[in-house]
Amino acid sequence: MTILLIIITSIISVIGFSRRDIFDKLQLNPYAVYHKKEWYRIISHGFLHADWVHLFVNMFVLFSFGKSVENIFNQLAANGIIKSAILSYALLYFISMIFATVTTIKKQKDNQFYNSIGASGAVSAVVFTSIFFQPLANLYFYAIIPIPGIVFGVLYLGYSHYMSRRAGEKDNINHDAHFIGAVFGFLFPLILDPKLINIFINQLFNF
Repeated sequence: MTILLIIITSIISVIGFSRRDIFDKLQLNPYAVYHKKEWYRIISHGFLHADWVHLFVNMFVLFSFGKSVENIFNQLAANGIIKSAILSYALLYFISMIFATVTTIKKQKDNQFYNSIGASGAVSAVVFTSIFFQPLANLYFYAIIPIPGIVFGVLYLGYSHYMSRRAGEKDNINHDAHFIGAVFGFLFPLILDPKLINIFINQLFNF
């Protein structure tokens, strides 16, 4: 599933690099979503990226954590905790992508010129689902400094929340999508089965 998402996202993103008409049609434009009812943009924007660096970073992170989450879901399915690993993964990815747009659409629904692209909301969800199941596994801050996943998660949420609230700062990053996607990803296992909280607690304190 992870590889399929990477392939589809890469193909659509590369096409969008050279086809501005397709890019404009698929990007998240809250005005078009709210006033013109172009609801498909809530999903389609997640398959577009601004450039090669944006695409590579998101797909590299998705590959790194997506395979881990797939393996975890496969184990849960084998133990009868969830019915389908593939369905659970698809729900995680696409529902998080939808939820990650809610705040943006609400804030920017009357702004014709605001646009957002990228799979970051969904990718953040995948990362935080991984953190839920492996909270003490090391993640590498700036690809160098090893820190426990749960610590990285707290820092990431704090940074995303802070940046989304900074008045007047324009860095062309949808921090709201990052924050909401991450929170959804962390809570998603509890949606599958509330008893999975025991795995998080055991992993966090039995070290």
